[in-house]
Amino acid sequence: MTKNNIKSKKGFTIIEVVLVLAIAGLIFLMVFVALPALQRSQRDTQRRQDYADLLAAMNSYITNNNGSLPADGGSVPAKEYINSTGNGPSGNAYTVKVCTLGRTGCAASDLKWTTGADGTDATNQREGNPVYIVKKATCNSGKVVASSSTKAFAIYGDLETGTYCQSSN
Repeated sequence: MTKNNIKSKKGFTIIEVVLVLAIAGLIFLMVFVALPALQRSQRDTQRRQDYADLLAAMNSYITNNNGSLPADGGSVPAKEYINSTGNGPSGNAYTVKVCTLGRTGCAASDLKWTTGADGTDATNQREGNPVYIVKKATCNSGKVVASSSTKAFAIYGDLETGTYCQSSN
């Protein structure tokens, strides 16, 4: 073969093909790694919005009920106070529980989520876990703490990336 014959051949070398496939593989890998994190973030954003809607609804409830919140130990219908379906972004129903901080079943240590051995949600059905309306409480650094005000309350719920705590005042 002469030098001119080699240059006239058309096509890709095996190294060029492997290089293109490797680059395409890296791009696909980045997309598949980033996609679940993006979906988790979107679900958490929806949960935060649902919890904020609950906070607004409870402020309205207080106004319409002479300054009082629903009774302890009960639950409020999520369909009336969070959204029209009562479901979270994963399709599981919210359970909204009402309690007063410091009473049985409503200590700060009780407001935690069931976790597996690896620290992740054991049930994998986060909306099935309760969203708390905690009376006589406020939020401090994302945790529920006692408040001196009897009218104060906090909304406390679970996110896939942690917890949510929002005070009424």
